[in-house]
Amino acid sequence: MAGRLPVVANDGEQYHGKLTCFVILACMMAAMGGLIFGYDIGISGGVTSMEPFLKKFFHDVYIKMKEDKEISNYCKFDSHLLTSFTSSLYVAGLFSSFFASSVTRAFGRKASILLGGANFLAGATLGGAASNIYMLILGRVLLGVGVGLANQAAPLYLSEMAPTKYRGGFNNSFQLSVNIGVLIANLVNYGTQKVKGGWGWRVSLAMAAVPASMLTLGALFLPDTPNSLIQRTNDREKAKRMLQRVRGTDDVQAELDDLILASEIAKPIKHPFKNIIQRKYRPQLVMSIAIPFFQQVTGINVIAFYAPVLFRTIGLGESAALLSAVVTASVAIATTTLSMLIVDKVGRRRLLIFGGIQMFVTQMIVGGLIGANLGDHGGVSKAIAFVILVMIGIYIASFGLSWGPLGWLIPSEIFPMEIRSAGQSITVAVGLFFTFLIGQTFLSMLCHFKYGIFFFFGVWVAIMTTFVYFLLPETKNLPIEKMDRVWREHWFWKRIVGTENNEVTIKVEEA
Repeated sequence: MAGRLPVVANDGEQYHGKLTCFVILACMMAAMGGLIFGYDIGISGGVTSMEPFLKKFFHDVYIKMKEDKEISNYCKFDSHLLTSFTSSLYVAGLFSSFFASSVTRAFGRKASILLGGANFLAGATLGGAASNIYMLILGRVLLGVGVGLANQAAPLYLSEMAPTKYRGGFNNSFQLSVNIGVLIANLVNYGTQKVKGGWGWRVSLAMAAVPASMLTLGALFLPDTPNSLIQRTNDREKAKRMLQRVRGTDDVQAELDDLILASEIAKPIKHPFKNIIQRKYRPQLVMSIAIPFFQQVTGINVIAFYAPVLFRTIGLGESAALLSAVVTASVAIATTTLSMLIVDKVGRRRLLIFGGIQMFVTQMIVGGLIGANLGDHGGVSKAIAFVILVMIGIYIASFGLSWGPLGWLIPSEIFPMEIRSAGQSITVAVGLFFTFLIGQTFLSMLCHFKYGIFFFFGVWVAIMTTFVYFLLPETKNLPIEKMDRVWREHWFWKRIVGTENNEVTIKVEEA
């Protein structure tokens, strides 16, 4: 005889366990998904400033840069074909992120990470061997498919595997890997730019195969998360053994009970993309759109994609521009590491607000300095160029401390299991869409807005900082399967989702 009993989930404070070498190694490997993303961000900006690359694939831009003395500093690199090289990846990534939702839900996070690495490897090979613009763009599309799959699955994997009180730090390792990828790419570009014969750009593009190979091979040995095992197989014993191994203790019943409860809630839901639009999931849906949107309109990808181009715009030479990009990437690594160490103590909201204020101030200063000192022709003094570089460094440091890592962390931890794959796919798709939009339009915006481009993004930073202050609740140290309470207790969201717990029942077989 079967009965139906209410199940009350456990508080996260009752969870037991310790930080194990097993979970550290697994999360380090999963975070490699960020490395391939970062390498691509850094490498594309560098090769588009290399004259041999421009001469071969974007001859009009090369001629305009070298021979047209009348053209404005801000318009030298304005080419829709050139921006298509950078942004085509993000269109492919956008569509593949929705495909990744089905893969992640049906086959697990590991499968999506593995497929992502394999596609990125194929794209790197094609890009390095490209002999015409079509091969080049096709390689970018394959890279994009890899990025969409890896970016959808890796942050989820990190949040599900990490112990509750360390979840922020572990998830921030994804952004740390992104920044390491950007730094490696900039170092590679700095070296290959000096290669005689003008073929150094091929090395830059082909070297993406190294992190892609590491991710693909490493993913073969990744264990799946206990959350995914429960959701996909309902093998509670197998999930329990994995949870014991991950937490380093046999006493995991409290956490297992919460996973089972979340799985039972998720079971009836066959179409998570339809369910996520329900009123009770409204806060999560809003955040899945707002956070990646705001992360992109900080203007960070403008700096990351086109740092060498920007630095050449203010008068630095090709080598100096690439070296400056190396310096700014190093700053991002240092501050993201700091964020990993303090995010679970300081909290998400404080870091986002503090970082937003700093980004706003530095963007206003950079815009003002460029507007006052850089005309349509010529350059700026070395002193002004140095101050601009320092301000951009502070801006990147602020992003690395706040919106960089937390833009991945917060969406990956707020979705209940029944809509988690759909929610993360929306997050990644929105991020990639606006990355594409900004990447495709930035050089034209730079040509038309000139120094005002920094004021444009600065206004968005002010808006998003205000949004966080009023509408984003604190999520630190709360179990991922009990995250719904933050919306019921928030002054605004409780009006939409209500303040009472939904009573959930599951079937219990009587002996």
